[in-house]
Amino acid sequence: MSVESSPMITEPKHDIVVEAERLRLFISSVTDYAIYMLSAEGIVSSWNAGAQRFKGYSAEEIIGQHFSRFYTDEDRAAGRPAFALHSALTEGKFEDEGWRVRKDGTRFWASVLIDPIRDERGVLLGFTKITRDVTDRRKALEALHASEERFRLLVQGVTDYAIYMLSHDGLVTNWNEGARRIKGYVADEVVGSHFSRFYTEEDQRAGLPTQALQQAREQGRFEKEGWRVRKGGERFWAHVVIDPIYDTMGELIGYAKVTRDVTERRQAEENLARAKDALHQSQKLEAIGKLTGGIAHDFNNLLSVIVSSIELLRHGVDRDAQLKIIAGMERAANRGANLTQQLLSFARQQPLKPTRMNLNRTLSSFEAMLRRAIPSSLELKLHLGANVPDIMADVTQLEAAVLNLVVNARDAVGAVGADGLITVLVDVVDSIPEGTLRQGRYVRLRVRDNGSGMSPDVAQRAVEPFFTTKEVGKGTGLGLSQAYGLAQQAGGDLRITSTLGEGTEISLYFPALVASVENGFTTHADAMEKVLVVDDQPEVLEVAVHLFKSLGYDVLPANNGPEALDLMHRHPDIAILFSDVVMPGMSGIELAERAAQHQPALKILLTSGYAAATFDEHAGELAQYALINKPYRLSDIIKQLKALH
Repeated sequence: MSVESSPMITEPKHDIVVEAERLRLFISSVTDYAIYMLSAEGIVSSWNAGAQRFKGYSAEEIIGQHFSRFYTDEDRAAGRPAFALHSALTEGKFEDEGWRVRKDGTRFWASVLIDPIRDERGVLLGFTKITRDVTDRRKALEALHASEERFRLLVQGVTDYAIYMLSHDGLVTNWNEGARRIKGYVADEVVGSHFSRFYTEEDQRAGLPTQALQQAREQGRFEKEGWRVRKGGERFWAHVVIDPIYDTMGELIGYAKVTRDVTERRQAEENLARAKDALHQSQKLEAIGKLTGGIAHDFNNLLSVIVSSIELLRHGVDRDAQLKIIAGMERAANRGANLTQQLLSFARQQPLKPTRMNLNRTLSSFEAMLRRAIPSSLELKLHLGANVPDIMADVTQLEAAVLNLVVNARDAVGAVGADGLITVLVDVVDSIPEGTLRQGRYVRLRVRDNGSGMSPDVAQRAVEPFFTTKEVGKGTGLGLSQAYGLAQQAGGDLRITSTLGEGTEISLYFPALVASVENGFTTHADAMEKVLVVDDQPEVLEVAVHLFKSLGYDVLPANNGPEALDLMHRHPDIAILFSDVVMPGMSGIELAERAAQHQPALKILLTSGYAAATFDEHAGELAQYALINKPYRLSDIIKQLKALH
């Protein structure tokens, strides 16, 4: 029995010895950790490769020595080694970090774990001690801490910006000095409260704080300006930025909020805006003063011609004198009408009505008026080029522009003496000076004089509305700006070439049309068509009636809309309605609509002394009808009647 049982007893002991040897070899080969045994008194009883690598002692040098030699002098004096063993015994383990000392005296930061070792009866046999060199980790943590501390000090030291953090629910989690200075709260008063307390009551009711955080989450940033409230209830204008903060896993952990008090900047901007508005108002008053003086001067001259002519006609003159007087009155009235149209264009931005025209023919028919605009002591020459193509322009505005240029030339020549020459030239150019014009073929109209000329500063400002170098009351300052606007709306430009003491040349460029066409017209009443003429001004109504009668129409007059509708019911054969737009009670537009409902085939022609842009709210209705501006000529009525037929 004893022989047979012997192997059963020795084989497990062999396995235990083998396993123990494996464990010893494993521990001995570990190099990243110092793993060694201590006796119950703290004497080193084993030593592995890791312990030798970062503590510097070989096994022969350290086994049998007390482990306290690895501690600093300060820690040994404080009893830290004994405390470590006592804690391991009483707590079951001891875990700590601290400075330890290598063989060469250098220090390293160690992570230490000590466990007590007991036998199966609980008797203390000693301790296992595992030490790891974590100096690099500590340096990294110290660097991070230093960086965070510098950042904290930086943020805390900022006084011009309120910089603080919010939780993901919008609660204030920290508070810097700038926040205290701007908002008036110390950290203890505000940390833990919701940031909406800084908003006005109306903004809180509107949900703006919640919207701000939502926009920061969804768009990655919120930035806005608005009113905020200080601790004492005072409001300030704030520039606010909110950025969402995410952890390494991408989870929202809160928000960074930066607020700046920009009340002074806003007040400065408001003051600047008020100053600009005051300057603008002052400039407007100055312009109105210049305009009023110029208009008064021009209209007084025109009215003097008309009043004096009427006086002459009343006292009786011969037939030839009557014709001259009437022609002078017509010129004065036309000049007044042109001046009124210029004022309406600038006041209401009245659109031009361009038509195809030949510039040579227009100037030839207008030459007599131009010559009457200058004294006989000055010479006017027209040089009209051959084969000049047609252009698109508003005829009335073109005539007014040329007249203004000739009058300006007359004044410039008159300032230097009687031997003056004004030249009007028309030619075609394929190349143009540098500027805003596109390359192409242009008809060029030039008005040249040998007068006083302009300085560069004056030439640069010459096209500004109301700018004039003439004496107060000697002009409106609208002439060149009107000519410039005409050229611009036609797709062309105005250029000024001038030298002081040598004269000035004003050039108007108009895009040349491809081919020229004859564009004449005549009209007459068809079989005594009946016309209903409506105007609330008796004098204007009487003239309009005579104009239509002169064209052969059967005319019915009416002073207002209701009277006109009554006449339409009594005369169903009325073919044409000619009505003023602005009338008391029923406007011309309303009359036209009701008349068209009563008689769909009715031809409707409206007239007004106001610019079309005045009727913005009725632009849709007005666009359905032909419109003639007051004062109108017989030729204006004929053109529109031709279009209606």
